[in-house]
Formats: sequence, structure tokens, C-alpha cells
Amino acid sequence: MTRFYLGIDISKATFDAWLIGGQEPQGGKFSNDAKGFGKLGRWLKKRTAGEAHACMEATGRYWEELALFLTDEGYAVSVVNPKLIKRHAEAVMQRNKTDKQDARTIADYCLKQQPDLWEPPSPAYRQLKEMARHLKALKDDRQRERNRLKSGLTVPDVRAAIEKHIAFLEEQIDDLEQQIADHIDQHPQLKADKALLESIPGVGAVVAATFLAEIPDVSLFAQADQVAAFAGLTPSEHHSGSSIHKPGKLLKWGNRHLRAVLYMPALTAHLWNPIIANLKQRLEERGKSKMTVIVACMRKLLHLCYGVLKTRKPFDPNHVFNVQSA
Repeated sequence: MTRFYLGIDISKATFDAWLIGGQEPQGGKFSNDAKGFGKLGRWLKKRTAGEAHACMEATGRYWEELALFLTDEGYAVSVVNPKLIKRHAEAVMQRNKTDKQDARTIADYCLKQQPDLWEPPSPAYRQLKEMARHLKALKDDRQRERNRLKSGLTVPDVRAAIEKHIAFLEEQIDDLEQQIADHIDQHPQLKADKALLESIPGVGAVVAATFLAEIPDVSLFAQADQVAAFAGLTPSEHHSGSSIHKPGKLLKWGNRHLRAVLYMPALTAHLWNPIIANLKQRLEERGKSKMTVIVACMRKLLHLCYGVLKTRKPFDPNHVFNVQSA
């Protein structure tokens, strides 16, 4: 049976699809909504008899509903890091940059690389993800308002309005944090996973909830390094010869929600967590930059989170599991 490969370049309002595997490659443009999904489903069935492997980039949240639709329709679906598609485009010397061409490149990547299939999370995890991401958005809004108060505003009415908005946001944040806690308590698996994560010094309720929301099944990762790569927490230093020594920096690819929630705990986890304290001391003694040390601590916390869930054992500083291969 002919195997068809569908590349999808998705944006907020529309997506381009490119199908290869038949006699002639074919493409189409669809609206990124239920109507467009239905149109794509009919378009595919006419050309593939319902058998195809679809691939798309993990761009924001624009891909999620389409991935769920295609999975429900019985298609194999892969969701890949956009950086992998960019590298593939460079490897095949793609010259043009259009939505249609990007869809063709994604289809070619799917054919040649056979990426792992995406597993849709359960409704409980999907709801947790929605709430955790909204909590992050509310906290970002609160911080922006706090920054405005410190920017030198002098008009009393403006300052009062900002202070009122901050109070409103804080009330929403408190309510949502309670809703998240209640939601986790209502689902035994989530509750057990949260307890394991919070056994790690430096990992609190927000970090635990975000980890569970963004990585609902650690078994999809063979080792902790894969989770770190998913989060974009890989080493980033640039040394060349004896003259080029660029300091480490926090990478801008991978799951930004995991990176964001781990940043502040990484700054203080050494005060309570001996594993992080030892790591921080070793790196500082080797002259590593401040950001390199922070990223390494974030990465180690992520490894520990992966480890307790993979082994189903709470954190024990005297018997640290091998999270690299657990």
C-alpha cells in the first residue's frame, strides 16, 4: 500500500498542506478552524483512502486542535521542533520561504526522517495545561503592571488604575492557583505525580503543575537528556581557539513554558537542594559564566523531575537515581 506523507505549515488563521506519496504531489490551503479541518479531512480521504502520516511544527498552540482532529480521524501525526525543520530545509538547500514551500519541506522531512508519533494527552492533562499556561499569562501581566509603577509615573489617577488592575490580577491568580490544586487533587495520577515532584527541594506547586502540563507522560522520553532537549535546556557556550570565548546564554527554542518556570527556582534551589548546591559550586570553581550555571541548574532540576516520575520514587539526596538512563 502506498504510504502518503502530509506536511502542514500552520499559522493562527490558516494552514498550508502538501501531500506526497501518490502519483503527483498535491497541495491546498485551509482555514485553521473546524470548517477548515473538515475540508482537509474530505480532501485527504479522496487522495489517500484515509491512510497518511501527517507532520507539523510545534508552533505556539496553533497546531494542537488540528493534531487532535487528525488523530481522531485515524491518521498518524507527528509534531516536531521547528528547529529540526529549519535544519532539514538547510540540508536540502531550500531557497524559497513561503507557506507552501514550508509545507513541502515538512512533508519531505516526514518521509525521510519518519519522526516519532504524537500521543494526545488525556482531557485531564489538557485542562491542566490550559490552566497552567493561563496562570503564567496572568503573572506576566501582573509583572508588566508592576514595572509600570516603577517607571516614574506621577499622575495619581494612572497609578491608582494600575494598582487596581494589579489587585484584580492577584485575585485571579489566587483563584486559578486554587483551581489548579483542586484539579490535581481530583485526579489520582496527577496527585501522585505532583507529590513525587514536590519531594525535590526547590520544586513547588507551580513548577510541578507546569511540568505535568507540558510533559504529561515521561515514558515518551528514553532518557533525561531528551527532556532537556525538549525544553531547550542544552549547553550553550561558544569557544573557538584562544580568542573567542562567548558566555553561555539561555536558548530561545524548545518549550519556553518549562524554561520560564524553572528559571527562578534555579536561582535559589542551591539553598535547599544539595545536588544543585554541589553542581553550582563545581561550575563556579571552573569559572563558568553566571548564565551557564543557571542553565545547568535548570537542567539538573528538570533531570530530577524526570527521574522521580520515571522511577516512581521520591527524591533522596543519599540515593540519587541515574536520570541519564532511567
